[in-house]
Amino acid sequence: MNLTPQSPFSSKASQLLSWGHWFTFANIGLVLLISTSYLLADKPPVSTLGGFYMFITWLSHTSFITFCAFVLTIFPLSLIFPYPRHIRGMAALLATCGVSILSLDAFVYFQLGYHLNIQALPEIISLLWGKFSGSPLLVTILAVGFILAVLVFELLAGNRAWRHLAELKTYRFPKYATAILVSSFAASHSIHIWADANAYFDVTKQDNVLPLSYPTTAKTLLARHDLLDIKRYEQARDISLTNVQSQFAFDRPLPLCQPQKVTPATIVVFEQHSELTTFVGKYKLQPTAQLLQPSNHEDAVFNLVFGLPAYYKSAMSQNSQPPWSSEGQLVSVMGLSSIVDIDVQSAPIKIIGANQLDDEKNIEGPVIAFSLAPNSTDVIYNSVFYSNYFDSTDQITFKQLHDITHTLVASHLGCPQLATSTMLGRDLKHSNSNEGVNYTQGVLVAFRKDRITLVSQDGSYKNVSGTEGFAIDQKLDIPFLINNIKVLKKFSPQKHSQ
Repeated sequence: MNLTPQSPFSSKASQLLSWGHWFTFANIGLVLLISTSYLLADKPPVSTLGGFYMFITWLSHTSFITFCAFVLTIFPLSLIFPYPRHIRGMAALLATCGVSILSLDAFVYFQLGYHLNIQALPEIISLLWGKFSGSPLLVTILAVGFILAVLVFELLAGNRAWRHLAELKTYRFPKYATAILVSSFAASHSIHIWADANAYFDVTKQDNVLPLSYPTTAKTLLARHDLLDIKRYEQARDISLTNVQSQFAFDRPLPLCQPQKVTPATIVVFEQHSELTTFVGKYKLQPTAQLLQPSNHEDAVFNLVFGLPAYYKSAMSQNSQPPWSSEGQLVSVMGLSSIVDIDVQSAPIKIIGANQLDDEKNIEGPVIAFSLAPNSTDVIYNSVFYSNYFDSTDQITFKQLHDITHTLVASHLGCPQLATSTMLGRDLKHSNSNEGVNYTQGVLVAFRKDRITLVSQDGSYKNVSGTEGFAIDQKLDIPFLINNIKVLKKFSPQKHSQ
């Protein structure tokens, strides 16, 4: 093939390449505008360096992936098929597809906290279907309108760049812009290398915010959501950072709950499993598997009484009773003074330590009984609980103690809105969800079906089989973990204010 300067083919290819650079500059501006949504999806950095890094990374990384898209698509087409009219049309279509996919990814990230990926396909489809089914006509108009607007922009930008190509070649703007983008790209990577080496989390927690950027690790993910014990990691790395304490916030006023003619439900907590056996036989309770409870007894009782993971235990240390009962005197707690002691004679839910049982007084209504975990080095303990209220044949893999409290308030008392507004759990009477989250002894516990993921404060993690206990050799499921962190932090002030 003759590509000498005098060749018409070479001249067209050269013009198209020059046009392609200007077309790419126009798309960089559009992509930068769309990608600002990624920066708004998470909390902004708190330090000047973190803010500077976020800006130059947004500027350089977004420009880089846009330029790479040009190199991989329009550039080879210009060499193989150098026909200006056709190339401009194909470039407009390709750019419209790319910008539309980027916009979809930005929407998913803003809503769910992770990018488009195969692992999270069910969650993404559920999100999109939920939006579509809510207002199908409006969503269709907005989606089609947006795609058409992008296509018009691409056609106008391509045609204008081609018609004014000679004039554009005289501009010196590309040299300065290129220098700024290259410098920003180099500076962002240099800062990230330093921040990663020095555990500067205000920078490294921004990993994977932009598409096709640094892969998220358990450590950076926990740091982003303020769940990493920075002091512990600081001692190992000799870095001076601060930790964030959990707080609790919910909407007021709470939904009213006035149960009428409800037989009180009783939950009996045993220290030893041997003591539980006699009680179960007396009241003819049925075993219900699987109860996933913290091995730490205080955390377990906190789960049960407050209907919350121990992540909120410090925030509740001054509360005389759980938020779900604060305005209705719905619970009585006796024999568990390590957490709280509430003596309400007419309470419709009674939580009793086995040492407070009155053998001469019969217990009527729903009865739930379980024993606390034996002393163990494990952070969670898989056992069973016994009841005459829960269905032992349901399809939910694991139950948790805060699920039990949530179910009693939602279904037995008939106050589902109150339960949802103040507790983290599932209504085991009406939910088929096989996912759940807890937090105990500084370990995030998230499960889906039989797989349990444990993420420690130092960022290490492991996957185990919930029923058998053996380790599962599987990579960390980042989208699943993000979803569970969002659930865990439902009542944190940052999440609550969004």
